[in-house]
Amino acid sequence: MPHPLHTRSFRLLFVGRSLSLIGDAAIPAALSLAVYLATGSTGDLALVLACAMVPKLLLLPLGGVVGDRFNARTVALTTDLVRCVTQLFVGAELLSGTPALWQIAVAEAIGGAAGAFSMPTVSPLIRGTVAESGLLRANALMAVVGSAARIGGPAVAGALVLTAGPGWAFVLDGATFAVSAALLAAIEVRHVPIPRRSLIGDLKEGWGEVRSRDWYWTSLIAHAAWNGAAAVLMTLGPALFLRDLGGEGAWLAFLQTGAVGLLAGSLVAGRVRPRRPVLTANLGGALYALPLCLLAAHAPVGVAVVAYGAAMAGLGFLNPVWETAVQSAVPAHVLARVTSYDWLLSLGAMPLGYALAPLADSTWGPEVPLAVAGLLVGSACLATAAVPGVRRFKAPAEPVEAVTRTTGTPA
Repeated sequence: MPHPLHTRSFRLLFVGRSLSLIGDAAIPAALSLAVYLATGSTGDLALVLACAMVPKLLLLPLGGVVGDRFNARTVALTTDLVRCVTQLFVGAELLSGTPALWQIAVAEAIGGAAGAFSMPTVSPLIRGTVAESGLLRANALMAVVGSAARIGGPAVAGALVLTAGPGWAFVLDGATFAVSAALLAAIEVRHVPIPRRSLIGDLKEGWGEVRSRDWYWTSLIAHAAWNGAAAVLMTLGPALFLRDLGGEGAWLAFLQTGAVGLLAGSLVAGRVRPRRPVLTANLGGALYALPLCLLAAHAPVGVAVVAYGAAMAGLGFLNPVWETAVQSAVPAHVLARVTSYDWLLSLGAMPLGYALAPLADSTWGPEVPLAVAGLLVGSACLATAAVPGVRRFKAPAEPVEAVTRTTGTPA
């Protein structure tokens, strides 16, 4: 089986997406510090974050339609250029010394809207540049870079903020998008055009593909539960650790152990080929119940930290295995629309967790929302084992001979 990096188009795609992931990983910490230092208001920070998230959620289904109607390479290249401009603009605002909050909020809203069109193109880009026999390794490579970026991104942001100012983190991110766009312009991506029909017709076809696969939509429910539970933990975790579980150092150790676990799970995913990938991936997601329930039960902090590392390893394994299963089973002409619904449910569950966690904490204390979130994610992921389609879904047989791909002029 040829390694995916031996294929020129995927190699360029991999380098471009890796740079973008590294730049993006530095942005959350830099944005939080920049807005708070500029305004001194958590409300203003929440406004900017909402401006980036809401357009993304609203436009994701439309982004899936665009990703299927047009070549994913063209869509991704365009959105990279848009995000390059918005991040450079925010960087310039911050470097000016007198940043205007409304201008930063508008730029983040435009960037969030571009992200709604970019995210559904990831699977079509990988599927369009890699032979089917190399999909799992390609997805695992992407997951490894994403995991490594989550480890190193905050450190990069911290170094830039402390030495040069938060604006340079946005300049760096804008530069990575420019490089990614240039690399996308040099690759070829296979594309299966879809018949022209109304926007509503395209959305209905995509949703019909989701509903027709019980293994897919039931897994989406489980993945949404996972993301909602993660939002609960990220909302309540800092205060819980600072108050009762060893302070700031223990919380940072908790997060870093999770990042290392995520990387380890991604590495494992590239070396194994589970016979029942969807079932195995969802069982890995169920591990997230462990740290939530342990924290709710006031377990020793060391035990909770180790459990979180194992839970994030489960996520690191889940992501590339799941993406490979979807790419191999969903027809190419609806892949962007189908994956857009995955992103929509996953991202949509997080604001719900952010909103409900503080309310439940103020009423019952942190133990109740943490325990409920743990039971919910554990039961949702384990329950997929009862779905016939999940149990029957098997990895496609490896081809006897490797598929040879050639590159040509950009499509």
